[in-house]
This record gives sequence, C-alpha cells and structure tokens, in this order.
Amino acid sequence: MNFTKEQFQTAIWLLVGVALVMLLITLGSVLTPFVTGAILAYILNPLVDRLCGINLGKRTLPRAVAVLIAMIALLSCILALILIVLPVVENEIPLLQDQIPKFLDQLNETLEPKLLQYNIHLQLDSASIKLMLSQQLAESGEKIAAAALSSIRVGGTAVLGLIANVLLIPMVLYYLLVDWNAITQRVHLAIPRRWVNKTTEIMRETDELLAQYLRGQILVMLVLASYYSVSLTLAGFSVALPVGILTGLLVFIPYIGFGFGLCLALIGAVLQPDPMHGLLMVAIIYSIGQIIEGFYLTPRLVGERIGLPPLAVIFSLLAFGQLFGFIGVLLALPAAAITSVGYKHLRNLYYQSRFYTSS
Repeated sequence: MNFTKEQFQTAIWLLVGVALVMLLITLGSVLTPFVTGAILAYILNPLVDRLCGINLGKRTLPRAVAVLIAMIALLSCILALILIVLPVVENEIPLLQDQIPKFLDQLNETLEPKLLQYNIHLQLDSASIKLMLSQQLAESGEKIAAAALSSIRVGGTAVLGLIANVLLIPMVLYYLLVDWNAITQRVHLAIPRRWVNKTTEIMRETDELLAQYLRGQILVMLVLASYYSVSLTLAGFSVALPVGILTGLLVFIPYIGFGFGLCLALIGAVLQPDPMHGLLMVAIIYSIGQIIEGFYLTPRLVGERIGLPPLAVIFSLLAFGQLFGFIGVLLALPAAAITSVGYKHLRNLYYQSRFYTSS
C-alpha cells in the first residue's frame, strides 16, 4: 500500500502525539505542581487581564504586578479559610471534653427507662469516659508528633516531595500567569492551519462553558454558606457563622467538604445546653441542605449553565468518580462540559458525513 506524503506526515505526527501522551502519563507525579499551577493560572488569568487594564495616568498596571496582586488575593482566601477553621477546632476540643459526660448523662436518662421496658440494661459510665477522653486528648499531641517523626524517617522522600510541590506551585503559577498570553499564542501557532478555525471555535466554546461552570459553582457555594449560617444561627448554635461558611465554601470538594462541615456541626450540637435537640437540628438542617444542593442548586446553577441536564450531572459525578477516584469527582463537571463540546461537534460532523446522508 502506497501512502501519500501528506498521509505519511499525518501518521508521524499522530505517533508523536501518542508518545507525548504516554510520556505525560509516565511523569504524572512530577507534573502535579505544573498541572495545579496551570489550572490556577487559567482561573486567575481573567482577573490579571482586568488588573492590567487599569489606567494609571499615562501607563497601565504592569502584568507582573497584576499577577502578584492576584496571587496575594488567592493566598488571602486560603489563609482566611484556615483562620476560620483553626479557632473553631481549638475552642471546641476543650469544651467537648467537658460537655461529653453531660451529654452521656442526658443520654442515659433518656434511653435507660425505654430500654428497661425491653429488659435491656445499659448504663454509660460518663466518669470513665471523661477520664479516657482526657487521657486521649492529652496524649494526642505526643502521638501526632511521634507519628510525624516516624513518617519523616520512613518516608522522607515523600515529605520532601510534598514540600517541593508546595514551593513549586506558586512559582509555576507566577511564570504561567506572566507569560499566559504568549503561551496561548504559541499554542495557537502550533495548530495545523487547516484545523485552526475549528479548533479555535471549540476552544472558545470550552472556555465559555468552563467560565459558566465556575460562576455557577461560586453561586452554589455562596447560597449554601448563607443557608447553613442562617439556619444554624436560628437553631442557637454558638459556632453557627464559621461552621456555616465552611460547609458552604467547601462544597466544591464533593463529600469531603460537606462531611467536614457536618462533623464540626455535630461537635457544636454536643456543646449545646440541650445536645439531643442540637443533634436533631443538625440532622434536619443538613438533610435539607443536601436536598437543596443535590436536586436544585447544582443541577440548576451548574448543570444548566454548562448545558448538562440533571441526569447527566449525576452520571458525570458517578462515572468520573468510578474511573479516577476523588480527583475524578472534583473534575467531573468541567470534564463533562468539555466532553459535551466535543460531542456536539462530532455529532455535527456525523450528520454532514456521507455515511449518514447517503441512502
């Protein structure tokens, strides 16, 4: 079989592309800070472009300065979340140590008469549990330190790798943002000329969809943060504001974010004057919150913005989670949005093909 020169070149470039993909898969762990930096750069680039457009008399804001401002804003948001979490945990642990025995006494008073009706004898020893809890909390710091030292000795390379990633991500993010426009221009020039128009159109649609996804996800986070904060405040929780804000803002991490907020709320419920009432209120508030998020907010604000029906949103979360684990769950909806753009163009090509139109 004789190949034309164009077919031969196409085959060569396809082989080069496959080899490049295999190389990227092999270097997956090394590429983690670069992929993370690229995702953050994609998110922050519109802010940097807007900052660069600020008129400073006869000059505009230098891009390097705009990049630093955007990175400081991102770091401030991360530190704000940390500063919200740490005081809540630090203040609740000593209170929890004192409140659990009272909660157990109340639980005894509530359950013991009912269980005796069925000849079940159950008595929770709150004093022993309090002593055990005090010992565990006192020893927890030493155990954590010992475990940390052991992990450093055993897995020193992993710890150094983690530190290197933490240091590399801001560096990669800075240089990517500074050279973002130049990088996109080089990528545009690398596209074969006969495909450039269609590729540019697909990339533009994908960019618009991802922007809509981010806006929808931010709306979901703000609505849920407001809902949980107001609901927990009305229920009389002393930690309503930080716990509600955290639960709402961490919803972008499926399951883990909600679970962390729920754990903080349960601890706050135990610290209430009436723990049983607090636990009941947490169950009601968080159940309603899950229903609102799962059946209305995410399908409406996120799913419809990226052109995906509710069933497609649910399927994407399950499918990508099954295929790629936790990272797949995080990237499920944006990846599904990109896939929907490619599917739309493939469908149009199919409808225009001779295979479909010929009778």
